[in-house]
Amino acid sequence: MEDLSVVYASALFDLATERNAIDEYLSQAVVLRDVLRDAECQRFIKHPQIPSSEKFELIRSAFSGEMCDDLLGLVSLAIAKNREAYLLPALTAFIDTTDRFQKRVTARVTSASPLDEGQLVSLKEMLSNKLGKSVEILLAVESGMIGGPYIDVDGYYVDRTLKKQLHDLTNQMKEGCRV
Repeated sequence: MEDLSVVYASALFDLATERNAIDEYLSQAVVLRDVLRDAECQRFIKHPQIPSSEKFELIRSAFSGEMCDDLLGLVSLAIAKNREAYLLPALTAFIDTTDRFQKRVTARVTSASPLDEGQLVSLKEMLSNKLGKSVEILLAVESGMIGGPYIDVDGYYVDRTLKKQLHDLTNQMKEGCRV
């Protein structure tokens, strides 16, 4: 049987598409996912001793007027059926499905120092052209890196760090000596 979180995500995507409200559903799903990622919220939502009515009331009151009926319906259904553990994976799967549908990806870029605005724009344009998709960049600075970026996007990895370049050069020199 297909993972229930995928079934929930697929149903939500179908509703969003049917209602021509993908962007609205997406933005609301991102907010809800980010709230549900909180460890304290997870403990509350998954706690077996807390009645379903209290769990749903917390979500409903927190997002009153901010969330569409279909998304609230998904939350209500999951809570009523004691399937709270599927909510976060379902929202994540819905967001991923929507991103694929809209040809949008997130590139995780790690570098030794922050990239300036010009570098970010150039990198974003280059990745968008290569992938044929809209690219959002999540930049992380790792002071332990010597130099060069490491990019992880859409299943592809580009390692242009100085450490990797030195490793490759060392291997090339070893291969050259064996000839």
